[in-house]
Formats: sequence, C-alpha cells, structure tokens
Amino acid sequence: MTLKRVILGILTAIAIALVGLSLLASWNQPQIQSRLELYQTNLLLHASEWQGENNQSANLSSARNNIVGADPLNTALTQYQEARDSTRKTLETTQSQFKEIQSAIASKSEDSTLKLAQQKALSESSAQQSTLLNELDLRFGILQVSSGKTEVAIQTWKPLVERYDTQIDDDASAATAKVLTGIWSNPAQLLPDAEPRIQKSLDGWFRYRALAQLYKLQERSKELAALQAAEQVTAQQAVEKLAIIVGVPAISLCIGTVLLVGLTVQWLLQRKQLHTAGSGPLLARNASLTWDVPWDGEIVWQVLVVGFFFVGQILIPYLLLPVSLAVLKLNPATFDPRDKAFYIFATYLLLSAGGLSVLYFSVKSFLPLPEGWFRINWRGNWFLWGFGGYFVALPLVVLVSLINQQFWQGQGGSNPILPIVLEGRDNVALAVFFGTAAIAAPVFEEIVFRGFLLPSLTRYLPVWGAIAASAFLFAVAHLSVSEILPLATLGSVLGFVYTRSRNLLAPMLLHSLWNSGTLLSLFLLGGGAT
Repeated sequence: MTLKRVILGILTAIAIALVGLSLLASWNQPQIQSRLELYQTNLLLHASEWQGENNQSANLSSARNNIVGADPLNTALTQYQEARDSTRKTLETTQSQFKEIQSAIASKSEDSTLKLAQQKALSESSAQQSTLLNELDLRFGILQVSSGKTEVAIQTWKPLVERYDTQIDDDASAATAKVLTGIWSNPAQLLPDAEPRIQKSLDGWFRYRALAQLYKLQERSKELAALQAAEQVTAQQAVEKLAIIVGVPAISLCIGTVLLVGLTVQWLLQRKQLHTAGSGPLLARNASLTWDVPWDGEIVWQVLVVGFFFVGQILIPYLLLPVSLAVLKLNPATFDPRDKAFYIFATYLLLSAGGLSVLYFSVKSFLPLPEGWFRINWRGNWFLWGFGGYFVALPLVVLVSLINQQFWQGQGGSNPILPIVLEGRDNVALAVFFGTAAIAAPVFEEIVFRGFLLPSLTRYLPVWGAIAASAFLFAVAHLSVSEILPLATLGSVLGFVYTRSRNLLAPMLLHSLWNSGTLLSLFLLGGGAT
C-alpha cells in the first residue's frame, strides 16, 4: 500500500466522521420549511387586514380574496399550534438526551471529551428551542385573542408571566407576556414599559395587533390612526407578495407537470428505440452513451475526499479562516447580515478555488482529456434543457418534499445560509447571497458533481446508476439529513439534464434558477415580517 493511499484512507475516515457528525447534529435542528410556513402565515395575516379602496384594482381585490381565504385566523392558529407542538416535542427529546449525556459523564463510562462536546451542543440547542417556544407562545396567544378567546390566551401566557413574577430570569418573552396579559385583562393593567416591550419582542401583524390594543386603552387616537394607515400599506404589499409567492410556483408547477407527463408518455411509447447519440426520442438521447474515462476510482476518491471534503470541511473552516480572522482581528459572531454575506461569499470562493485546484492537479497528467469532458458550449439547446429541467424538477421535488415532511415533522436541519437570508433586510447582503447561491454554487458544484463525478462513475456504473450515485453524494454534501431526499431528487434531474444535453451550461442554468427562486421566496417572505 502506497503512502498516498494511506493518507487518503486517513482523510476518508476523518471526512466520514465529520459528515456523520454534521448530519447527526442536523437531526434535531428545525427545517427552514417550517419557518417558511410561519412567515407565509404572517403575510397571510397582514393581507387579511387589507380593506382596499374604491379605486383599487379589481384584480388585486380578487387576488386578496383568493389568497386569504375565508378564515385566515383559523389557518394561522393551526399553523402555530403545529409549530408549538413540534418545538415542544423536539425540546423534550433534546432535554432527555442532555440528561443521558450528563449521566454518562458522571459515571465516566464513555469518552468524556466527545460527551462534553455533545453536552455543549445539546445545551445550546435546548436554549434555542426554549426561546423559540416562548416566542411561539406569545404569538399564539395574540391569535387566540383575535379569535375571541381572550381567557384562553391569558392561560397560554400564564407560565411566562409566572416566570416574570417570580423573577427566575430576565427573559424578554416573559416580560412581554406580562405586558400582553395586562392590556387584554379586564380591567386592563398597563405597565410603563409596555410599548417598548411590544416593539422589541414582536413584529409584523402581531406587533400591530398588540400596539392597536395598547393605543386604544391609552386613548392615543393619532398614533392609532397612523398605525392603521401603515398597516393598510403593509397589507396591500402582503397581497402583492403572496400573489408572487403562490402564483408563480403554481404556474411553474403546472408547466412542469405537463412537461413531465408529456416526457413520460414519450418514453413509454418510444422506449424500444435505440439510445444513440443525437437520435431517437428526447428522453433517449445520449441515454446510454458513456464517457471515455482515462482515470480509475482512486482519482475520483482523491478529488472527492481531498478536494471537496478535506478542503471544504477541514482546511478552510478549521485552519485558514481562523488564522485569517485572528490576524484581521475579526469575530464572525459580531457580524451583521451584510458582513455575514461577504464572509460566506469569501468562504465559498476559497472552498471553490481549493476544490477546483485539487481537481485540476488530479487530472493534469491525463491532459488533453477525451472529447466531451467538462463541455461548455454556448450554442445549442442548453437554454431549453436548463429551463425545461427546472420546470420538470419542481413537481418532482415538491412531491418528494411533501412525503419527506411527513417523516421529519419540521426537523432535520437546513442550509444555514437560508435563515440569514430570511431574516435579513439588507439589499446589498441579498445581492451578495445571490452571487453565492445563484452563480458561484451552481458553477462549482456542477463542475464537481456533474462535470467530473457523474462521467467518472460511468466507468463502473451504467449512466442511470452514475446519475443516482452522484445525486446522492450531492445531497449528502449539503450536510442536512432532512434534505437528502429532496436534494437527491434535484440532483437526479440535474444529472439527467447533463447526460442528455452533454453541456454543463444546462445543469448550471437549472441549478441557478432553483437557487434564485429559493432566494426570491425567502426575500419576499422575510420582508413580510416587518
């Protein structure tokens, strides 16, 4: 066994351990989808407040009625109840695991170093989930009040109020619960810091409802009128945003479903035709045409382990970045959304440069490569393949995601960039995130997973097997256990588009469209929380 293989073996073991720990850590983390549903519910509540005027567009009024529905409050109550139940269940599981770790550490029955790290992670996760549950309780109570269940709402806030009264801690949610209980009690009990507490702890429709009640009790008619006018502006914007968020995907889903059905019918009718390059039905083109692979599996192994996992998961995050930040005296924990956006963009560029460098030096001895490798051709029908693939991927990924949601119940983690985009309000930061997700990521990931990995695997697997294997590794590389199935589905469509088009521009376009759509939805939903 050569020294190179020994080093690769060690790096492989480390990479598998790190990937395994990352996937395990994401197990009890909330999915971004759960938060998206709540943000969309918040927009729905805003939209329900829109009254319109006589000169308002009839189309906008019709859109409002169709989007909001007959009972938006009941819809919101259901969504928030489900979110509370899911968060409470996760919190109980995390606390149970924390106690088990504590017992193991006390008995010294296992390696204490690993257990201490797990204990710290569980403690942080438990604190985050507790904070989230408190915030959900505040909002759920306001929904109950708005549904005419004031006494029930006061009972919802009671545990938080008791914590505030006993001064267990200086929890902002507990203090806000005390304020909310006071303004909706009979008789009302107004605290001197009621307005700043509401402004700080609540946002969107929930802040509007609480402030409206406070201003009514304080008989501040001017402030109440200004608040109602501002809410009408926000409500109309919410209708417009929901029309985009709901309407555009619905149209795209319809187009994708028609395309998918048409392609399936074509495949069923013409599957017996020869799968030769450039001939036969659309689905059959290049279906079994493999690449001439001049290297063996060791090169593939080397590029993935060293170029992708070692550089991306070890070298850059644990060595290069900490040293660079120490020299520049920067602390990522203090970054605002714009700083985080540039930090993530710079990190991704480093990762991409390192990964592509390893790829280049790994295949350098085989240059010039056989025809068809890393093919980028600005001519041809790659544009149609990219757009067509995007529309076809939508119904497939949505279907898989719906099934996946039933299994994970809002847990399993998500891409850490997405919550930052969702909560950000900085247009510069959004532009930088767009550069990362819609340009840099599609270029780098498609070169690695479709340009290199998929063709290399055709040396050992049929084309469909290479598509499936590369799609699975593509999904695992995103390090969120709940996203493996949806991303593997997307990766399969990306692989299919590349094998048929034989042009990297096609999957790059599809990948970019997918990420751009996600960013647009996050931006619109995040803006609805203000």
